[in-house]
Amino acid sequence: MTPLQIFIGLASYFILLLGVGFVTAKRSGDSGYFLGNKQSIWWMVALGMLSDSMSGVSFISVPGAVVNVNFSYMQVVFGYFFGYLIISYILLPLYYKRNLTSIYEYLEQRFGAAEQKTGAFFFVISRLLGSAGRLFLTAIILQKFLFDPWGVPFALTVSIIIILILAYTFKGGIGTLVFTDALQSTFLIGGLFVCFGLIYFSPELADLTFSDLFLKTSKYTSIFNWDYLSSSYFGKHFVGGIFLCVAMTGLDQNMMQKNLSCRSLKDAQKNMLMTAFIVVVVNVVFLSLGILMIEFLNATGTLESVVAQGTDYMFPTIALNYLGTIGGIAFILGLSAATFSSADSVLTTLTTSTYFDLIQIHLNQQLDDHQRLKRRRILHVIFAILLWVSIMGFYQFSSGAIIDVVLQLANYTYGPLLGLFAFGIISKKKLNPIGMIFVSLIVPIVCWYLGKNEYVSDLIDVNPLSWKYEFGYELLLINGILSFAGYWIVSIISKRL
Repeated sequence: MTPLQIFIGLASYFILLLGVGFVTAKRSGDSGYFLGNKQSIWWMVALGMLSDSMSGVSFISVPGAVVNVNFSYMQVVFGYFFGYLIISYILLPLYYKRNLTSIYEYLEQRFGAAEQKTGAFFFVISRLLGSAGRLFLTAIILQKFLFDPWGVPFALTVSIIIILILAYTFKGGIGTLVFTDALQSTFLIGGLFVCFGLIYFSPELADLTFSDLFLKTSKYTSIFNWDYLSSSYFGKHFVGGIFLCVAMTGLDQNMMQKNLSCRSLKDAQKNMLMTAFIVVVVNVVFLSLGILMIEFLNATGTLESVVAQGTDYMFPTIALNYLGTIGGIAFILGLSAATFSSADSVLTTLTTSTYFDLIQIHLNQQLDDHQRLKRRRILHVIFAILLWVSIMGFYQFSSGAIIDVVLQLANYTYGPLLGLFAFGIISKKKLNPIGMIFVSLIVPIVCWYLGKNEYVSDLIDVNPLSWKYEFGYELLLINGILSFAGYWIVSIISKRL
């Protein structure tokens, strides 16, 4: 597939999004921007959440990771399923009961302004870095296959993508994103299945049956790892998946804002349950695609050379070099859908959280509607710039599969949020703001220190002890528990003083 064909596909897709954004933005004031006028259709929100939660990371990185970790990622996905149930029946009723626009308003109602700002701060950092990692992956693929042949520098590539996103989200907000994300999920799923079918029925795999690929001869279909010292041990992945889902979806304004735009709590719960089932099914397809890609590259004798570039390059290499125009277009549209969906909503929700939680513009009685609108739009542009800076940071310093980088970042940044919400829901105690901020900053540093050490002897400085323990996604739960314990201690101390 030529760079010109790739460009035409991207341009056509963007024009479609811009048209949807133009139509939906016409009826979008503040209520439409922040909550879609509380008129979002639940199944459309569920469909849109798929592309937002999976993004380009799942589209490219999950299939490629099968080379190294087989189907073990499904252990995390099984945890996701139960995490969605917790969100549906514990967090969503809490949010709807309190009629929230930003979910961190709950922290202000339960504790005070300092806790609200702390929760929002950790969300802003977490989501900004996570979205930058997701968008970086797509940008680097487009750079290699489209912009490098034209001599366009990577910084300009990222600038173009972000400007395109700004073009259709600047006015519409959530009211626009519910429609565009549902559309993008359709393209993501469609692109995935078209590429899956083209590889499965390709001449290179003609001698292999379904049984050969996935049951008899494939060594990549193993799901469960029972080595409890390994970072991919089932218990670590499953429990980590539950709390990754709760933190990165249920405690994340980016994901919950769309749920809060539904017409009722019941609709929001139906949306979340539908998402839980879809995520499991789609991830099975993604991982199965990984096996097809491995066998395809084996048949062409290029597996080692492609993997040497990085497993994230497997899918684009096959789609753009071997699957013809139809496969290339399907890949580009699927990747574009994942890219725009994962990045467009983050600008809106980072703006929302800053507007309501950090700066609290809505409480300033001296500002009229026009002045509030102006400040909201300035925030939107500022976060677009910060997203660009973060992506360039990944470009300079990241290595390995981006999905691992994104989930590892969540281990550290979402822990205080998990602990703070759990403390508010489970206990009736109050918090001292200074002590709360101290705990929120120290615990992630402690967990980072834990996570970078593999041997117990490294942690406690006892040379004869060489028992190796690799931290996995359970580090987020440890982070949350330590944060919860720290808040509990702070509440006791502050009560006695």
